Amino acid sequence: MKADVETGINGGSIAQALFADAPLRRNAVLWGALALCGAGVAGWVAGYRSLAWLLIPGIAALALVIIDLAQTKHSLRRNYPGSARMRWVLETLRPFSRAYFVESDVEGRPFSHEDRALIYARAHGTTDTHPFGTQLDVYSEEYEWLAHSMAPNPAADRELRVEVGSSQCSQPYSASRLNISAMSFGALGGNAIQALNLGAKLAGCYHDTGEGGLSPYHERHGGDLVWQVASGYFGCRDRQGRFDPAMFADHAAHPSIKMIEIKLSQGAKPGHGGMLPAAKVTPEIAAIRGIALGEDCIAPPGHSAFSTPRELVEFAARLRDLSGGKPVGIKLCVGLPHELFAVAKAMLASGVQLDFVVIDGAEGGTGAAPKELSDRVGMPLREGLVIARNALVGAGLKGEVRLAASGKVTSGASIAINAALGADWCNAARAFMFSLGCVQSLKCNTGQCPTGIATQSPARQRAVVVPEKAERVARFHRTTMNALHEIVVAAGMDSPSDLRPSHLRQRINVAEMRQLDELYHFARPGELVAGSDDPTLRRWWDAADPDSFRRADGDRLALA
Repeated sequence: MKADVETGINGGSIAQALFADAPLRRNAVLWGALALCGAGVAGWVAGYRSLAWLLIPGIAALALVIIDLAQTKHSLRRNYPGSARMRWVLETLRPFSRAYFVESDVEGRPFSHEDRALIYARAHGTTDTHPFGTQLDVYSEEYEWLAHSMAPNPAADRELRVEVGSSQCSQPYSASRLNISAMSFGALGGNAIQALNLGAKLAGCYHDTGEGGLSPYHERHGGDLVWQVASGYFGCRDRQGRFDPAMFADHAAHPSIKMIEIKLSQGAKPGHGGMLPAAKVTPEIAAIRGIALGEDCIAPPGHSAFSTPRELVEFAARLRDLSGGKPVGIKLCVGLPHELFAVAKAMLASGVQLDFVVIDGAEGGTGAAPKELSDRVGMPLREGLVIARNALVGAGLKGEVRLAASGKVTSGASIAINAALGADWCNAARAFMFSLGCVQSLKCNTGQCPTGIATQSPARQRAVVVPEKAERVARFHRTTMNALHEIVVAAGMDSPSDLRPSHLRQRINVAEMRQLDELYHFARPGELVAGSDDPTLRRWWDAADPDSFRRADGDRLALA
C-alpha cells in the first residue's frame, strides 16, 4: 500500500486524469486551450498572422490548467483544471448578485434594501416618503407595530433630549435621543471619524469614541464625545496595560468629552478580547492608544481594574471623580441576567450609582468578530433591554440611572420601539455608516472597504470628503428625529419617555397578536427589593451577589 501511495497508482495517474471518466467535460478548458493554440499556430503557418493572437489566451489557459493539475491543495481544481476556478469567481460575486438581482426590498442581511434605501434618502435629503402602502407582510409572525391614539398630540416636545446624570454627578449631560455609537479609529479611517464627529456637532448629538481611544480625528471638529474605556484602557494605561488614573484624568478633562462609558462587552462579540499585531501598530496608533511601538497591542477579554459588581460601581465612581463629575456608565451585551441584577444590588449596597447603562444587542455590528460569537453568543436587544429595565426599575434605580439601547437602530420607529421597552435614548453605528455612503459590501475586516470608510488606506479614504459627508450625517439624524416626533404625536404622547410596552404589539400568528406587556413581565418600581411575585425575576434577584459575578445560590443543576 505504501508503494501504491508513493507512485500515485491508487490516486490515479496524469493520463487517467486527462483521458478517463468524462475527460471532455472535466478537461474542457484544456482542450479549448489546445484548440486555441493549434488555431494560432496553424494561422501563422498559413499566413493568417492575425490568428496568431489566439496563442495569447490559449497559452494563458494552458498554463492555468497545468498549475491546477499539479497543485495539491484543492480537489476540484485537480479534477476540473481551469473550469473549477469559476466556482470561486461565482462565490465572490454571490453576495452582490443576490443584493442587486435576487433579494426583494425587505430581504437582505444584516440590513434589508429598504432599510438602507431609507437611510440613503434621508442622508441625501431626497424623498423618504413611501408610495402605495407597506411592503411588509402584516400577518407574518415577525410583524410588530406601535399603537396610535384617536387623539394625536401635535404639541409633543420637539427637543427630543434626555438629561443624563444621577444625583452623584456634578456635570450632567443633555443627550439626543439618537447618537453615534462606538466605532474606533483603526476600525474606521480618519476621514470617516472626522465626518461623523462634525456631523454629530451639526446634529447636536454625541459621538462615541469606541475602545480605541481618543484620536485627533475625534477632537478636530469639536463634536460632543463619549469616551469609551474598555479592557485595554487605551489612552489611559500604563506600560503593563493597567489603568492609569493620572493619564485618564488628563484626557477626561478634554472639553469635548461629555460622558465616560465603561465597556464590559459588545453584542457582536461578547466576552472577546483582541490583539493588534506589532506590525500593524503604527506610530499614530501607538500614540493614540498609549502603547509601545513595535509591541503587540493586547485587549484582554475582561477588565483588570475590577472583578466584582461592587468593585465595578466603585470604579465608575472613581472615574466620575477623576473626570470632574462627568456622567459615567457601562455598556454591555446581557449574558447571564443575574449578573446585571448583581450590579443593581451593588449600587444599592454601596450607595454608589451609575449614571447610565447601555444595552448592546447580539444583532449589533463590528468590524471583525469570530463567527461563533456573532451568531450564537449574547442576548438580542429586546430581551436584554427588558431585563435591564426590570433590574433598574425593580431595584428602584431607574429614576437616577438612565438606560440606552444599541443594535440595528435605523429609523424613528426603531427608537420608539426601544423607548416603549424602557430605553431613554438609542445609539446607532451602521446606520450612520450608511449615511456616510457604506454599501454593505461586508469588507470591514479586510481593510479594502470600497467606500473608504472602514479602512486605513489613504487612497481609499480619499472617497470620504469630510464636509459633504458630515452634512449627510446631520441630515439623517435630523430627519430621523422628525420621524420619531411624528410617532410620538400619533401616539398622543408628550415625549418618547411616555411610550410603554402596551404601545407595542407583536403578532404571534396570522390570527393572534399580543401587547408586549402580555408577553414579558415588566417590574414595578421597587418590586425586586420588596419581593417580586414573578418567579423568574425573583430567581435572578436571589442569585445576584453584589460581591461576586457568580450565582449566590450556586449551580442549581450540579450533579454533585
